Amino acid sequence: MENTEKRPFGFRDKIGYMFGDFGNDFTFIFASTFLMVFYTKVLGIEASMVGVLFLVARCVDAFTDVGMGRIADLTPENPKGRFKVWILRMCGPVAVSSFLMYQSSLANASMSVKVVYMFVTYLLWGSIFYTSINIPYGSMASVISDQSKDRQSLSVYRSLGSTFAAVAISVIAPLFIYRLDKDGNQVVIGDMFTFVSGVFSVLAVVCYLLCYFLVTERVRLGKKETKEKRGSVVKTLVQVFSSRALLAVILISILTLCATIMSQSISTFLFADYFKNTKALSVNNFLGLPAALILAVISGKLVEWFGRKELTAVGCIVAAVIFFIVYFLKITNVWVYIVLSFIASVGGMYLFNMTIWAMITDVIDDQEVHTMQRDDGTIYGVYSFARKVGQALAGGLGGFALSAIGYDSLAAAQTDSVRMGIYGLSTLFPAVIYTVVAFVFVVLYPLSKRRVEENTKELQRRRG
Repeated sequence: MENTEKRPFGFRDKIGYMFGDFGNDFTFIFASTFLMVFYTKVLGIEASMVGVLFLVARCVDAFTDVGMGRIADLTPENPKGRFKVWILRMCGPVAVSSFLMYQSSLANASMSVKVVYMFVTYLLWGSIFYTSINIPYGSMASVISDQSKDRQSLSVYRSLGSTFAAVAISVIAPLFIYRLDKDGNQVVIGDMFTFVSGVFSVLAVVCYLLCYFLVTERVRLGKKETKEKRGSVVKTLVQVFSSRALLAVILISILTLCATIMSQSISTFLFADYFKNTKALSVNNFLGLPAALILAVISGKLVEWFGRKELTAVGCIVAAVIFFIVYFLKITNVWVYIVLSFIASVGGMYLFNMTIWAMITDVIDDQEVHTMQRDDGTIYGVYSFARKVGQALAGGLGGFALSAIGYDSLAAAQTDSVRMGIYGLSTLFPAVIYTVVAFVFVVLYPLSKRRVEENTKELQRRRG
């Protein structure tokens, strides 16, 4: 690969890359949070059928994620770069297909029509169009700059984009799609789903275009490398799956997702049944924003000093220790719990979110050093699919765990053993998970600060 003489990397690239994930999440987070509500409460589709849809989609993703990664890798070089062009090409289809999923006018259609429409529009949006923009977007970080500190800043700004989108959607959407009936119950307004999805789709296109025009791809494939990339897909996948670094990152991500999704799904029950203080839950949820802002300021310098592997491993150890302490102390003061769990989450989940996207670029570099072939899109596609599988597996953990401890959804108050079980799921479970993640980082993940620096120097030498 070769470095082209272009505008130096700077704040414009960071902001542009942030807008890319902002655009992604205007449709992705909205769907993750409210699509099930729309399907069940507006269209009246059984939740079990929606579950079948999600299962089918993950099977389709196995082909489209990796396939799109390969297509992006084989995209010919052009003055705008290999990956940016896909953002421009696909931002419209992503937005339109997202909007089409939320058509409340179908509420009175026959169930067979609604189910077929649900499958077609969801697969078009999630497995085809969203994949065709998200895979190139994620792969693009490795070609915006070949410097480790620049890639870390891109990872931070991507995480900020996701955080801002999550806050905006969680605050704005409920104001429009719910209303109180005369009995004080929250009722879904079907037509407002269509309206809100349309607004978010337009905003997504705006964000994608900002990403396209603000970001510059600087690292390009040479002509020889471009020809070499048109080899066997099977051979490429074998090489990718032989990467110890990629397999370790996949395992780390799945474990971290389990800890994160478990905490999110159990938090409502913890504050309602154990602490009996649901107002404190709002404070606890809001802390994600300041945590992201704090780490955005300091994580880049910390990574520069200690390295991504080293810093994130220590963060996981800190998180594990604090969660173990909180578990054994059996804290009953909700505010003490919030402070300690916040510190633990900063060391674990939030710090990991700030570094993971840069780790993927490290994996891509390491693979190129060993195989003499650059497979940005393929590696990112494999990681993206593995992450989706992890999300699907982790998504059911909360429900299974609550059943295992004997939670009674019809009871006005839970027994003491159930309450302590909820507390254990919120503290002991993440403590164990973060201990395992720290072990994987230390023992299995090979890309230390020194190794990353050596890989960067070697690739710069090859590119001349």
